[in-house]
This record gives sequence, structure tokens and C-alpha cells, in this order.
Amino acid sequence: MDVYSILKRLMDIFGALVGIIIFSPLLIGGALWVKIVSPDGPIFADIKPRVGKNRAPFKFYKFRSMVMNGYEFLKNNYPELHKKYEENNYKLSADEDPRLLKGAKFVRHYSIDEMPQFFNVLKGDMSIVGPRAYYFYEVEEQCQRHPEAIPYMEEALKVKPGITGLWQVSGRSQVGFLDRVKMDAFYAKKRSILYDLLIILKTPYVVLTGKGAF
Repeated sequence: MDVYSILKRLMDIFGALVGIIIFSPLLIGGALWVKIVSPDGPIFADIKPRVGKNRAPFKFYKFRSMVMNGYEFLKNNYPELHKKYEENNYKLSADEDPRLLKGAKFVRHYSIDEMPQFFNVLKGDMSIVGPRAYYFYEVEEQCQRHPEAIPYMEEALKVKPGITGLWQVSGRSQVGFLDRVKMDAFYAKKRSILYDLLIILKTPYVVLTGKGAF
């Protein structure tokens, strides 16, 4: 393990512990919110494994902000929206998504649903800073649509995904897939402790303003 990797892991452990302590009210509040508005379902979203470093699958912790079996719910009850969802790279704005729980727009706008990822960092599945974690189906389908993205994707998957990162502070959902994967590949090549710190410093503004959130 090189010096960068050692420093990166130490920074991740320290950052995750500090994050859990500082944001413990939001972590507790987020869990209580899910159980209040949707008591019959789990606290964490039951989502498919995400793609980790070198394509290793891992369980991604995130507060549930949708009804149970959201994909089937949308497909069976809102076929036109489901079609739009698939055509729009599996995205719907919060204003038009019928799957969202009461209050989910606020929770997502301020990234409260993302807070449990500090535990992913402690486990070593993620870093504080890195590319946004992809779904396996997303990698496969989007690379079929955009073959030119394949070399960028291969570069991006050489590093751990992060809670925040270049894409996350550069527009998030406003950025298309190809530009996103180019940003992720750029970060993977350029990565350094100083670059990580710069991205971390940019993150509070993005979270507080909800810039680029769906």
C-alpha cells in the first residue's frame, strides 16, 4: 500500500467518525422520519448492490425515501412516467415522482438520505471523496448507449466510490451520464489528498443549497 492509500484510509476513518458524531441528530432524525411516514417498511432503502472499486459489489446504505417496491409501483400504476423514467437515465424530478414518501423532497434536497454512507466508509466500501457509486445495470446499459464512455468508466472504477466527489459538487443530477463518467475518470487519474480536501471544502455549499439535487 502506497503513502497516498494509507493517508486516504486514515482520512476516511477520521472523516466518517467525525461525520457520524456531527450529523448524529440527522441520522437519528432520518431514521425516525422513515418509520413515522412509512412504518411498515425498512429504514434503509432495499436497493440493488452498487459497484465498488474494481467492480466489487457492496451494500449501499441510504435512508428509504420511496414507497416499497418503487420500480414496480411506478411501472404498474404510472406507465407513462415509467417510460419517461427509463428514457431519462432512470431519473424523475421530485415534483413529478409519485413514489416519494411525505417529506422526501426536503430529505433528498439536503442529502439527509445519504448520511448513512458514513458507515460504508468505515467498512471500507467507500471513501469520503470519490466517484458516485453506480448500479451494475446502470454501468451496463449506459455503456451500451454510450460506447465512448467505456474507457472513462474503466478508469473511474479503479477507485472507491465516495460520499462526495467531483461530480457531486459540479451539478449532480444536472450533469448527463457521459459528462459524469468523464468527471469520475478525471478524478481517478488526478486524485490526491489536497484534491480531496478541495472537494470536501466545496461540499457544504452544495448540500446547503441543494444544488443539482433531484
